[in-house]
Amino acid sequence: MQIHSLPRGGALGAEILRFPGNGCTQSSSALINAALSGIIVFPLAAALLVMMADTRADPAAQSELMDEDEPFFSNLDLFLFSLIAGLLVYWIIFRKKAEPIPEFKKLEPQTTRETSFIGKMKKTGKNIVVFYGSQTGTAEEFANRLAKDAHRYGMKGMAADPEEYDMSELSRLTEVENSIAIFCMATYGEGDPTDNAQDFYDWLQEGDADFSGVKYTVFALGNKTYEHYNSMGKYVDKRLAELGARRIFDLGMGDDDGKTCVCVCVPFDSKNPFLAAVTVNRKLNKAGDRHLMHLELDITGSKIRYESGDHVAVYPINDSVIVNRIGDLLGVDLDTVISLNNLDEESNKKHPFPCPSTYRTALTHYLDITNPPRTNVLYELAQYATEPKDQENMRKMASSSPEGKALYQSWVLDSCRNILAILEDFPSLRPPIDHLCELLPRLQARYYSIASSSKVHANSIHICAVVVEYETKTGRVNKGVATNWLKNKMPTDNGHKATVPMYIRKSQFRLPFKSTNPVIMVGPGTGIAPFMGFVQERGWLKEQGKDVGDTVLYYGCRYKKEDFLYQEELEEFEKTGVLTALNVAFSRDQAEKVYVQHLLKKNKEAVWRLVHSDNAHIYICGDARNMARDVQNAFYEIAEELGGLSRSQAVDYVKKLMTKGRYSQDVWS
Repeated sequence: MQIHSLPRGGALGAEILRFPGNGCTQSSSALINAALSGIIVFPLAAALLVMMADTRADPAAQSELMDEDEPFFSNLDLFLFSLIAGLLVYWIIFRKKAEPIPEFKKLEPQTTRETSFIGKMKKTGKNIVVFYGSQTGTAEEFANRLAKDAHRYGMKGMAADPEEYDMSELSRLTEVENSIAIFCMATYGEGDPTDNAQDFYDWLQEGDADFSGVKYTVFALGNKTYEHYNSMGKYVDKRLAELGARRIFDLGMGDDDGKTCVCVCVPFDSKNPFLAAVTVNRKLNKAGDRHLMHLELDITGSKIRYESGDHVAVYPINDSVIVNRIGDLLGVDLDTVISLNNLDEESNKKHPFPCPSTYRTALTHYLDITNPPRTNVLYELAQYATEPKDQENMRKMASSSPEGKALYQSWVLDSCRNILAILEDFPSLRPPIDHLCELLPRLQARYYSIASSSKVHANSIHICAVVVEYETKTGRVNKGVATNWLKNKMPTDNGHKATVPMYIRKSQFRLPFKSTNPVIMVGPGTGIAPFMGFVQERGWLKEQGKDVGDTVLYYGCRYKKEDFLYQEELEEFEKTGVLTALNVAFSRDQAEKVYVQHLLKKNKEAVWRLVHSDNAHIYICGDARNMARDVQNAFYEIAEELGGLSRSQAVDYVKKLMTKGRYSQDVWS
């Protein structure tokens, strides 16, 4: 083989290989490419090509070799053939085989939550369904108790949240033999449905279903001190009958009427609260034995939106002193890890609280240990009292006899005994803590009227509250769970920010749509809270150049120099004209007590003009038992005297104001 070089300008500047034996000529680039391709497809091609070139390169030399008495294959030839054979075997064995295409199983669609309560009843053999509309957990607790007790009457019951099921199926209840639908319906705010019953309420209003043959009864839960007492239960009872359902028992009217000793005023929501940092916590009153406080919660970055008049819900924790005392009395290690499981497989709730947990966590964060226990709890616990007298008294209080009810009222409710007090006063009562945790109701959020306007304070929510602390008839000191917890939430706690789990509960307590409408606000004590937001918003509207109607406030407290809340702010609002009139009743600064209703009647001409002629909106916030009733009576009297109305006409006049949204109340008992 001879090698000649071509000039650089020749065919790509490549070298030419000439094979004299067969006249074969090709560029080395092409040969290399061909050889490399051959190696990829068949790794022996390049080696064979080289051997062929060697054997044909010089015919004369080949003749000499043939003439010599030597073997046909030299050692080198044998070596090369062995190498080639080995490479061939290697390639055959280890060549990359085509990978099989994997088979993919068809994905089954994910199962969704069952929304058919009819299907569930049929599947589980239930014939009673107890629907509940609950805001604070009471109606839900009653519903679960009713469903559980159904077996005593040879029936099987299930509790159901109307928000989780297709309520249009109610007309199909007749498909379940011997079936009954029970509705435990609470009322919230100004006669509104609870959050979980809102869709059901809307559907009842708009729908025209045929409930012929459906048997039902309604138990309403409420407090008769409220204007719209049990209105949700009344509506459901009436509407179901209108749609053809058969009422098998008269409407039950539950009346709590202030028989609990601690006042509980009933995106982020109740199941996913926002941890808001406390930026301000200051005492509002200048003197006195009470503690009235103003807190500010930072909601920056949360995207939480609120309106003046809305409520902020906070989740408190129980006092560690009470928790530890319960653990000591029952002789348990509170740090034991537990998991309480519901034995009813068909129940929507598998655990009474998030599990796994510890007794300490459950008693601190999830269970209500400060309110007086209900009669069903006493009944269940009675079996663990070793003294017959204790057991007899507990069962008597849990009974429906007049003597039992009277004993429960005086010994438990009027004496404000919580579960700890009952364990202390019944020394023989030492129930298993697991059963106690099962029986105790959930610790509920506490609601406070927001004392700020989002127009002025977009990134903070203000709370105005009085710390609850009082001595009971037994000599014990009871403390409000939430207010005492909030009292200790300082902006900096050992270098860490104090936080409060919270969410917003929307309200119907709203300023008029037209800013030109006058407003009359009546809010003594901490009832001033929502009106701080109202006044801030009216001031903001003025700054925006809007026409704003008269803004009149009637506020009341005990002493001017002691508990005149937000005195400086309110006087400044009056000075700048945001408040048209600031009327303050100091009930104990003189011999004769003066309250807000007295000031209303004193200014009756101005009040009647604003209401009757100027289309004013009236707002009441505070105590429902006395103040709200007395203020309403004052408006009756003004309407009688200046409007020339009879008492019944005056009552109708005020009710029409309520219907039109011009008389709103945010009250608690």
